[in-house]
Amino acid sequence: MVSGRTKECLKGFTLVELMIGLAIFSILLSMAAPSFSTWIQNSQIRTAAESIQNGLQEARAEAVRRNTAVRFQLVSSLDGSCAVSSSGQSWLINMTSDSAPDGHCGDANSDSTSPYILKKSPAGQSGANVTINAGQAVVAFNGLGRLTSTLNPTTTPGNSTIDITSPTTACVSTTGGGTARCLRIVISPAGLIRMCDPNVSSGSTLTEAMRCS
Repeated sequence: MVSGRTKECLKGFTLVELMIGLAIFSILLSMAAPSFSTWIQNSQIRTAAESIQNGLQEARAEAVRRNTAVRFQLVSSLDGSCAVSSSGQSWLINMTSDSAPDGHCGDANSDSTSPYILKKSPAGQSGANVTINAGQAVVAFNGLGRLTSTLNPTTTPGNSTIDITSPTTACVSTTGGGTARCLRIVISPAGLIRMCDPNVSSGSTLTEAMRCS
């Protein structure tokens, strides 16, 4: 026989208690959702920026190692329909300064067959909600690791930038507003590559290392 005390211990939640618990959980979830959404957006921006930065560094390293011109370019896709694009969501490295990989991004990597593809990759996570905007879609490095001119398209060495932002959320700025932590990749004529935050100003409480200028 089950005693009265044991019966009391075996009691579950009442319907009212369950409804109150669910209501509290819903309120907490609704409060946390905006912060979680912002974290996901900023994570996607940083992942894309790091992918592009790593690709640029690999292109420069290959140029120095092979003592020949190597290009890094943003492309619209990684299949046979690809084209060089300043807003491309993927990137490709090939061993030349004059030959665009248009229509050949799906080809196997090869340093002996045109267009001499060395590496290719999506810029960040698949389906990431980011916008990429480059001052020029192509940069090339010479055997000294410095920027060099290219053809198809024609570019000349100079400071080059690639901005990674959110298509739906404004960037955090020094004047307030916005929640997306937008990033910029800067490539100097000397071939130096760095990531920075274009909205960090002098005297900001954020690290000075993230300033773009």
